[in-house]
Amino acid sequence: MAFTMRETVRSVIFGTETFAGKLFDVALIGVIFVGLCVVSLESVDSIESNYGDTLRILEWVVTAIFTIEYLLRLWSAAHPAAYARSFFGVVDLLSILPTWAGLVFTGTQSLVVIRALRILRIFRVLKLAQFSREASQLARALRSSRPKIIVFVGSVLCAVIIVGALMHLIEGPENGFHSIPLAMYWAIVTMTTVGYGDIAPQTPVGQAMASVLMIMGYGVIAVPTGIVSAELVHASRDHHERRECLGCGARDHESDARHCKLCGRALPSGRETGS
Repeated sequence: MAFTMRETVRSVIFGTETFAGKLFDVALIGVIFVGLCVVSLESVDSIESNYGDTLRILEWVVTAIFTIEYLLRLWSAAHPAAYARSFFGVVDLLSILPTWAGLVFTGTQSLVVIRALRILRIFRVLKLAQFSREASQLARALRSSRPKIIVFVGSVLCAVIIVGALMHLIEGPENGFHSIPLAMYWAIVTMTTVGYGDIAPQTPVGQAMASVLMIMGYGVIAVPTGIVSAELVHASRDHHERRECLGCGARDHESDARHCKLCGRALPSGRETGS
């Protein structure tokens, strides 16, 4: 009976195939959000002064739920030691330790924000593994575009150094450009179109250079996006071309096609074609 109960608990806590398993994970994510909200609200002085006791009670309720859940996972896991050393096992433990440690040490409660990492369990609920093929295409596109991105970033850094040195020379410390590194910071902020406004050129020449840098900033945003997009299209086309019919040899089928568009034979799966 104990063994049957352990198997049942394991299927609910670790599994998402059953309705109970999905419901458990969704409820757990809801408790995680509640815990994060409590920690965030405790950092607001006005809220903490008026509702501090209520927030602390909620915090202990959430901690108790997570503690029970962690112990149930250890008890029901097929290999408890492997779970304890796994990524989620470590995160589960760290999400409850700060509150318990707060009984001995002060200032540790704020560390419970690590519970945000537990929201990663939502990927198990949504079953995003079915998109692994698309994820592999994106990874290939990023790897292919890496040399171009490195060259582009190097060019941008060279431009930032040159502009920073020129702005330090043109504007000078009297206009806020006290050093070349500070001027480089301004160049980065301007080129990325963030524009904090903490430092601004005052001379006509400096303002003209700032205008040119702002226009260049649009290219800074567009170029990496274009590079990755082109590689992504190329990776997707390669995948389609690899889907060759084993009967007539036709290629370039749609990604969701199951049969050859010419002879009607069943197409090989992505695993059979090496993708």
